[in-house]
Amino acid sequence: MILHELLSFELLRVIWWVLLGVLLIGFALTDGFDLGVGALLPFVGKTDAERRVAINTVGPVWEGNQVWFILGGGAIFAAWPPLYAVSFSGFYLAMFAVLAALILRPVGFKYRSKRESHAWRNGWDWALFVGGAVPALIFGVAMGNVLQGVPFHLTDDLMPMYDGAFWWKFITLLNPFALLAGVVSLSMLVMHGGAWLTLKTEGPVQMRARTIGSVAGIVALVSYALAGVWLAFGIQGYALVGTVVTDGPSNPLMSDVVRTGSWLTAYAVRPWIIIAPLMGFAGIVLATLGLRAGREVSTLLFSKLGIFGVISSVGLTMFPFILPSSKMPNASLTVWDSSSSHLTLFVMLICALIFMPMILAYTAWVYKVLWGKVTEADVTENSDSVY
Repeated sequence: MILHELLSFELLRVIWWVLLGVLLIGFALTDGFDLGVGALLPFVGKTDAERRVAINTVGPVWEGNQVWFILGGGAIFAAWPPLYAVSFSGFYLAMFAVLAALILRPVGFKYRSKRESHAWRNGWDWALFVGGAVPALIFGVAMGNVLQGVPFHLTDDLMPMYDGAFWWKFITLLNPFALLAGVVSLSMLVMHGGAWLTLKTEGPVQMRARTIGSVAGIVALVSYALAGVWLAFGIQGYALVGTVVTDGPSNPLMSDVVRTGSWLTAYAVRPWIIIAPLMGFAGIVLATLGLRAGREVSTLLFSKLGIFGVISSVGLTMFPFILPSSKMPNASLTVWDSSSSHLTLFVMLICALIFMPMILAYTAWVYKVLWGKVTEADVTENSDSVY
């Protein structure tokens, strides 16, 4: 228990805020190229064999990659229960759409090549496209809404409440800035998928992936820049005022929150966070140039750098806010007032320190074993044992 006493409640809250970011970024870096390949599938493969090549670049690894998504959801549930309750209430239909799309992936992988019918396989190819493109888009839309503030309020007993019918809450999520954020997310992951296919394939599939991926990189660069300008001049930020209690009970209503001129005032307070958007821009530019030049390993690494920078720029800009409320600013959820208890965070941290290295070691081993390109010969010669 000595370690428990040394790790203060404040420090554990920051650690779990960082770990939540690590899990979400880990999901984007790994399962992100799976989603990107799904979104690219109908366009990079013109024949059945070419599409099977693209599918089999991600077929052996997508399930392991999706573990990061499950871990992220579990971390939100256990470490940030108010965030879990409020976000799932307001984003219910969006979450359902994501899960429905993700369910199409395993079904598509398993059943797509079970019949020789062209219509059958083409239908599943478009299902895999939906399973890749829809989650990539909705994740960005959700982030765009979080940056604007979500229209919820808390009752005196901390019950989250939204106004309007549940379908109307979904419609309001599709506002212009959120859709722009969705474009950033979708184009960035399509670029990432293109970088992955460049590494794992050859011939026509690789050439088309390079072309489409580089175009997606340009779209990601421009849309990310536009989102930054919009965030600076068109969207108010949030700030804690008065005495900020960092180790108190998890009750958002005990905090005093005001709207500020812009989220970007955070860069005046913490100038060092500028490194995040710079990494985002640099990674996207270098990945796009790498795709156009035909480089492979470095292109995928630069694509990962861009995704890391883009996502971390959002988290660092918003800190300490996790889910601000546009309707009742004092109900906004922050790192300091929406976590589980001190003991819960400590026990979870011990579990994470034990199991996270195992997951990372296993993931590294899987990628080592599966290293190498997937060719049409691999697919045709092993037609009964591959996707």
